[in-house]
Amino acid sequence: MLTAVYICAMFLTNVETHRSQSAWGEAAAALQNASMPVPQIFHLFNYKPEWTHHLAAFTQAVMRGPSPLTPGERELIAAFTSRLRNCVF
Repeated sequence: MLTAVYICAMFLTNVETHRSQSAWGEAAAALQNASMPVPQIFHLFNYKPEWTHHLAAFTQAVMRGPSPLTPGERELIAAFTSRLRNCVF
């Protein structure tokens, strides 16, 4: 069963409308230009990239680093958990 994904506007409009200053901002702009939903985390990462690069590195290590679970299994766990919490993944 396919369900539609709706991403609402952020509560922090100054973060969402901040000019692109990183690859995250460029990715958000490309998605917007293609009329596709933009994950809100892209706006946060673009707003203060010097503050968020540690989170991006951590996430990359957790999802792609050495583990007894494959990256696909880790993605599935993350998607399942997000769905249980009604969080757009």
